[in-house]
Amino acid sequence: MNFLKTHLLSMRAHWGLWLFPMLLISCGGTREPVIQNPLPVAFGDPFVLKASDGRYYMYGTGGVKDGFRACVSDDLAHWTDLGRVYQGNTDDQWCVDHFWAPEVYEIKGKYYMLFSADWNENPANELENFRIGVAVADQPSGPFKDLMNRPIFDPGYPVIDANLLFDNGRMYLYYSRCCYKNPVESEIADWAKEQGWYNGIEESWVYGVEIKPDFSDIVGEPQLLLRPPVKMDDRQAEWESRSVTSHEINRRWTEGSFIFKHNDTYYIMYSANYFGGKNYAVGYAASETPLGPFTKADNNPVLQKNTGEGGTVTGTGHCMMFMTDGKMYCVYHGRTEETGDERVVFIDPMEIQPDGKLVVHGPTTVDGRLH
Repeated sequence: MNFLKTHLLSMRAHWGLWLFPMLLISCGGTREPVIQNPLPVAFGDPFVLKASDGRYYMYGTGGVKDGFRACVSDDLAHWTDLGRVYQGNTDDQWCVDHFWAPEVYEIKGKYYMLFSADWNENPANELENFRIGVAVADQPSGPFKDLMNRPIFDPGYPVIDANLLFDNGRMYLYYSRCCYKNPVESEIADWAKEQGWYNGIEESWVYGVEIKPDFSDIVGEPQLLLRPPVKMDDRQAEWESRSVTSHEINRRWTEGSFIFKHNDTYYIMYSANYFGGKNYAVGYAASETPLGPFTKADNNPVLQKNTGEGGTVTGTGHCMMFMTDGKMYCVYHGRTEETGDERVVFIDPMEIQPDGKLVVHGPTTVDGRLH
């Protein structure tokens, strides 16, 4: 097996990541599925849907230009490339560039894809003009077609990373306001200016709002749910500010949110720091209601680079949670020394402990059985 693994890695380096899933399938036989992180899937912002056909569908950023591709699996270990499932940037579409963070939800026999992209309506020539759109398909494998030729709504600033919560007959939309042109006063910003590094620090914030069932518009005003700490003595400030304190970039992110309900508590996971750097990491907050207020957890971050402990994983972030066979899993992207700057997918177990604490058992790069 060591020789085979070395041979496969060599072939992957020569032919690219997308030969690797087929090799795994042919080698899988009838053995009990084993997940080996990182998965042979080169996605950023991964999202896994267990569809009504019993199969797992993964969507993510990257792999095709102007749109999205998908993979499918029967066991979460072996993945087959389905190719392009959504085409954007055609002459009659609202979305023209930067297709990011697709998430797919099964609703009454249809499959709805939420995604972020540049809006073609840009009279001020903004450098970041992202909005959230929705496409629909009859099958989880697509093809997905725009539900309407416009974004769901226009908050007046660029937004990305949409996700949904269905609760008590209502549907809620969560998203991240981009850092672009959002300079924020804080003690971190003051500190960075004193160092002579940056004149200001831009931030992204997570919002939530109720949305109409037909995706035609939002209901009410978006509520600010999460933002980076203002004070340096805040227990979250150290890990959420690493991109600034390491002199990496003049931005602090709160993005890549994913919300779910466990018992009577709403958990929202989020990512902080530069998505292209090593400090990208995941925390969470909890609330008694879907629109907050949310309290960040004392055990944050729950997922971060492990190079300080002898590991090889960095840039862990933009996660989501799914349940299968009564077990909870965290899907996210990261990088390793082997994969370099390319983002690849990881799946690790996670749990909500009896005291309500959320724990992700990762990042891992060793075999871990799913059953």
